[in-house]
Amino acid sequence: MKKFKFLEHTADVKFQAFGKSLEEAFGNSAIALKQIMTKGIEKDVKGKISKKIKITGDDLEGLLYNFLEEFLYLLDAENFLLSEIDCIKIKNNKLEAELSGDKARNYKFTNDVKAVTYNEMFVKHAKGKWIVQVVLDV
Repeated sequence: MKKFKFLEHTADVKFQAFGKSLEEAFGNSAIALKQIMTKGIEKDVKGKISKKIKITGDDLEGLLYNFLEEFLYLLDAENFLLSEIDCIKIKNNKLEAELSGDKARNYKFTNDVKAVTYNEMFVKHAKGKWIVQVVLDV
């Protein structure tokens, strides 16, 4: 199964991420976000630093929004760049994840993501798989 795909959008970046589970779809959305920010070097990001995050949301879209915004916050506030999501659990609109990454200053960025948006966002289960769609303001 494909992890994610980028879709046409006039001014911003739009993608869909997929998974057999909700956790896999959320994890793949974070990897898509990382690829947008680090295109060409995304595989070079080392997993030197471990981090745990806890996120809540009013619904699945809110949880996805807050989850992806957390990576932008970690980048800006803590100079943390995601390498991999080692573990992710979602239950009752609460998410816990274990991440690995590195100091962002060690890498060259290709795309500045300003924010995650609710525009055209969805989280749905169809035909035995989860699909999430996100538009990023770049």
